[in-house]
Amino acid sequence: MQNIFFILTIFLGALHLVIMALELWGTPETQAKAFAMPLAFVRQAPARVSLVNQGIYNGALGAMFLFTCLLADNPTTWAVRMALAGFVLIVGLVGGFTATKKIFLIQCLPAVITLLIGWLAK
Repeated sequence: MQNIFFILTIFLGALHLVIMALELWGTPETQAKAFAMPLAFVRQAPARVSLVNQGIYNGALGAMFLFTCLLADNPTTWAVRMALAGFVLIVGLVGGFTATKKIFLIQCLPAVITLLIGWLAK
């Protein structure tokens, strides 16, 4: 179970780096489709700034997941990975209820699976 938890940690980190890339460098058309937003909205300067800001947060989250993979496996590392996965779950729930339902599948489901496997791995 610990190996699966480790792999899921890498997956969540990579997922958030992909989300970051879409938010920072995606074309407005790609962003509108990926985030279920109107293209006219995504092209507005305030929306562009918000997407970049959100991208920085997602990048930091992804980097933190991956950074924990460089640390020795111990109870503290486990707790940090669980806390990060819990944070993804909370953010995914908020996004799923307020932005688009596909966030439940893209963010919440991997976070729930990671939390369950992490709990079993302890």
